[in-house]
Amino acid sequence: MFTLRRWWEQHGNKILMVTITLIIVWGLRQTQGAFILELYQMIANPLKTPNPQEERLINARVLELQQKLFETERQNQQLQSLLGYRQEQAPSGIAAPVIGRSADHWWHFVTLGRGSQQGVQPNSVVLGLGGLVGRVVSVTPNTSRVLLISDPTSRVGVLITRTRHMGILRGLGSNQAVIQFFDKVPDVKPGDVVVTSSVSQLFSPGTPVGRVRSIDLDKSPAPEAVIEITAPINTLEWVIIAPQAPRPQASPEPEPPPTP
Repeated sequence: MFTLRRWWEQHGNKILMVTITLIIVWGLRQTQGAFILELYQMIANPLKTPNPQEERLINARVLELQQKLFETERQNQQLQSLLGYRQEQAPSGIAAPVIGRSADHWWHFVTLGRGSQQGVQPNSVVLGLGGLVGRVVSVTPNTSRVLLISDPTSRVGVLITRTRHMGILRGLGSNQAVIQFFDKVPDVKPGDVVVTSSVSQLFSPGTPVGRVRSIDLDKSPAPEAVIEITAPINTLEWVIIAPQAPRPQASPEPEPPPTP
């Protein structure tokens, strides 16, 4: 027993070192060095999250919250601008979100999230930042359907603010529309401002509509002008519903001169 103890005291440490070395070598071979890599990462980055999956989830959540904050701020700015516009154009108007729009009828109709329970009535005028958007054609208790001025079937009585020449505006299914004038030789030029006319039975006079882009005085049966609609109809998210002002002897918009 004494001899064995003496032998262990002389050679035990060497045996332990060799055994530990063999275990480490075997472990490195089995794990492809992953243990050493993880140990290095923990020493080099002691504060870093050791779970990559958890870190990815945290980063994704942070990015989601940043995007939501950005969208909330953008909508808040848009609403503030719209409410300021309402104070100027329609103090008694109702702010309404666009909640429905068909890709097949993008320039024709939109559905708003306000209806008869909120005071919306048929023929109410719909405004957006920049001017006229359209008019309400049907109402349910909580929604309303709007015919856009960009719809080819829409008709709006308009005039040129600079010269007071009047005509009928119809949509072209885009952010442009065309005016057919009543005068044979109207005084119109690119850049002229277009607003609703005082003889319109569907829209309040003086509402901004657009600006003239081009004129065709040789168009038959009456001269025409193409205008750029100033309201952002293609990107509507919120609008103002203004009640239709009462007018005596309301009737449809006058028709343009007939085509021969």
